[in-house]
Amino acid sequence: MERVLLVGANLNDGEDYLTSLEELGALAGACDMEVAGVTSQTLDAVHKAFYIGTGKVEEVKRLAQDCDADVIIFDNSLSPMQMRNLQEKLEKPILDRSALILDIFARRARSREAKLQVEVARLQYMLPRLVGLHAALSRQGGASGSMSNRGAGETKLELDRRVLEKRLSELRRELKEVGNERETQRKRRVKSGLPRVALVGYTNAGKSTLLNAMLDLYGADEGEDAEKHVFEKDMLFATLDTTVRKIAPPEHHAFLLSDTVGFIHKLPHNLVEAFQSTLEEAREADLLIQVVDYSDEHYKEQIAVTNQTLKKLQADGIPMLYIYNKSDLVSPDALPGLSGVEEAQLTSHLPVVTDDAVYLSAKKRIGMEELVCLIGEKLAGGYKECSLLIPYTDGRAVSYLNENAVVYETEYAEEGVRMRVNCKKEDYGYYMKYVEG
Repeated sequence: MERVLLVGANLNDGEDYLTSLEELGALAGACDMEVAGVTSQTLDAVHKAFYIGTGKVEEVKRLAQDCDADVIIFDNSLSPMQMRNLQEKLEKPILDRSALILDIFARRARSREAKLQVEVARLQYMLPRLVGLHAALSRQGGASGSMSNRGAGETKLELDRRVLEKRLSELRRELKEVGNERETQRKRRVKSGLPRVALVGYTNAGKSTLLNAMLDLYGADEGEDAEKHVFEKDMLFATLDTTVRKIAPPEHHAFLLSDTVGFIHKLPHNLVEAFQSTLEEAREADLLIQVVDYSDEHYKEQIAVTNQTLKKLQADGIPMLYIYNKSDLVSPDALPGLSGVEEAQLTSHLPVVTDDAVYLSAKKRIGMEELVCLIGEKLAGGYKECSLLIPYTDGRAVSYLNENAVVYETEYAEEGVRMRVNCKKEDYGYYMKYVEG
């Protein structure tokens, strides 16, 4: 296991750099690295050449030797020049936060689309940093302007750049094809008329656990098997692939529920750009469910990061519910209306429901019914309750409504089938000729 030294900077910009460094350690752990040491420096502004001050660079070099660190990781994105200069001074492999996150994504990607997206993001990250990768190569050469006299390093650099640019073009072409397939699937789902609900939130907040809980309780098919479940684990970015499942709760309208990639502080721009097609599920949803790890003391900052990312995706105008997950792990006093409840009785008092939030535990399957009710209320604007008298000659209408509406009552009368249903407004308009009263 590689040992790493973490380096941060306090820029007095309002950000909690200690929390950020703690999260950097968790990211390193997700890459099977062991944190050997942590150091930081307070700066008015980042050093253009080294990110940290020149004196601090020497201190970091000594500290890396003392703690026997194999790699030095900086808690921010480094410019190509900063990375090259630090590599020369510190004489150890250098990573920045963006490279670390990209490495995690590369390890976690499972589907063809996710693998393509991650590779595009990594190549976009690498291209401007090629110079640093070839710092050790010779640069002997003759007069400038002569291709034959160029140094080995310069020639190698140009060749690598061409190879990467060619590979990027190939990947973008493949991604476009995959994107067209995804768009076809999306149009098919839109055609189904089912409302679309997307889970969003900070990484490791419990989105996949919540989706699996919903599948266990309300999966659309009888005997929902493990293949329909998504991978869940207590780690950062456990899942990258967007999955869509049909949820059909009794006495409520069915809807499509999608699990999207988690967000994180300082998420590399290249990744957001590469995952645009995947994140379309969030942008085109009828309702967003922001899953929050309520047991994390920094949950408010995580909500802010999620909201900022949604704004970048132009998805900030979509109605949203807040799911405060892992509420069974917090003090009762932190929950609305539960002041004075004993810690041992907390689970029996969950869930707690407000107008736009549910405090629950997805892992313990507590609060799922209340969540479904709240989702139903938020989606109710697209539905209408009515009583219909459908002649026996239109058996197709009865079959359709049984499949696509919430049916409260069915009576087989002499003149036809009398049904009290809650159906989509478009269906109400289509079957208006059968409306009674």
